[in-house]
Amino acid sequence: MANGSYALVTGASSGLGADFARELAGRGYDLILVARREDRLRELGAEIERDRGAQVEIVVADLALDADRERVAQSALALSKPVEVLINNAGLGLYGRFNAIPWPKEKQMLDVDVDAVVHLTKLLTPAMVAQGKGYVLNIASTAAYQPTPLYASYAATKAFILSFSHALNFEFRGSGVSVTVVSPGITATEFLQVSKQQPTLYQRLTIMQSKAVVAKALGALFARRAAVIPGAFNNVMAKSEAMLPNTLKTRAAYFLMRSNEAVH
Repeated sequence: MANGSYALVTGASSGLGADFARELAGRGYDLILVARREDRLRELGAEIERDRGAQVEIVVADLALDADRERVAQSALALSKPVEVLINNAGLGLYGRFNAIPWPKEKQMLDVDVDAVVHLTKLLTPAMVAQGKGYVLNIASTAAYQPTPLYASYAATKAFILSFSHALNFEFRGSGVSVTVVSPGITATEFLQVSKQQPTLYQRLTIMQSKAVVAKALGALFARRAAVIPGAFNNVMAKSEAMLPNTLKTRAAYFLMRSNEAVH
């Protein structure tokens, strides 16, 4: 049953984003799907309209660009129904030694993983506050809980998202708007393919399915919980790392994340 509001999902062309879109449509939301790959967005939009009866708007955008983020927000705010849910899902990782990663690729990752999250949240939450209801979901990672060599900048972006989300959720108290941050471990998406990493034994043993992560994340979002870490093992690992000194947990992260080709 339609609830008269939109959910906006970034990075909706595959993986977690596509599963967020399907699940939100099943919960009665119409959708605004945002990503760079128009063909995949249109394929997913047609599937959701056919199978779930939701109205789907497509916005093709490169969220590394300020102008595209502003266009996404303008398009969403111009619709006849409000945006009640913002899923800041778009993101990418880069695997390898810091000095070997070209700056343009690193900058693109920082622009998408940090700037896009902050910018879209800043552009869309004022309307949520004005209407007295809204939900924002930001995607961090278990990598947010420790420095991670070979994913140095990526892990740092997720630590930023974790801190930013907790602080913003506190600021929005009493407004009807809440911010939830989800910190998945390795998930069966295109992440490793995009980051150019061969999966390690640790990653193969602890991988979670996208739908399971989405279910945990949305459960926490609509319960207005500040944070959730999907998976019992991921919970134990993240919380135990808080008790370790940085030198020890950095070394541990390196040995868990390194693939053979990264050791020189």
